[in-house]
Amino acid sequence: MNAVTQLPSGASRSAPALPDRAAIESAAEFLRAIVPPTPQYRWPQMAQAFGTEVWLKHENHTPIGAFKARSACMYFQKLMQREPGCPGVITATRGNHGQAVALAAQRFNLPATIYVPRGNSLEKNNAMRALGARLVEHGDDFQEAREEAIRVGTRDGLHMVPAFHQDIVLGVSTYWAELFRSVADLDVVYVPIGQGSGACAAAAARNAY
Repeated sequence: MNAVTQLPSGASRSAPALPDRAAIESAAEFLRAIVPPTPQYRWPQMAQAFGTEVWLKHENHTPIGAFKARSACMYFQKLMQREPGCPGVITATRGNHGQAVALAAQRFNLPATIYVPRGNSLEKNNAMRALGARLVEHGDDFQEAREEAIRVGTRDGLHMVPAFHQDIVLGVSTYWAELFRSVADLDVVYVPIGQGSGACAAAAARNAY
């Protein structure tokens, strides 16, 4: 049974504010040495297929081949300001989030333990190990791996890196800012949605630029 939190009478639940332009620009300056700006290309065959001008943002050009390289590095920068004595981090993943955490942990010289379910992608697992993370296979699905990571992290005093957080949105917003600065007058942007950091970051950059 899921517990339902009751808000006091007259209270409302509000979401954290989206990052503004100054915050995005500051984040971009910090990330530039880790994740250089990625290109955006206008591919003729895509334009023909859709019957309009189409731009593709190539976040596959980051150090891990995914936009999450930005999110974890930004999160870790803020984490070290909040918890300078952090002994290490732990998280659960099926791939890209774990690679991002491993990349950031390497950058900030923090031990990283990453839980994945059994049968996870061998390529993703090898990529996380290559970045220096300790990889643990546990459970038959992501939820079981995540619950074990939380248990072990609590036991060992490790920081559990979430998949969604305001600082993660800030990091992701830098790639949207690159796109909006480079391509004027976009009518529509398409954003795949998982946990929601990409969609929130797109809204933040749209508002700022």
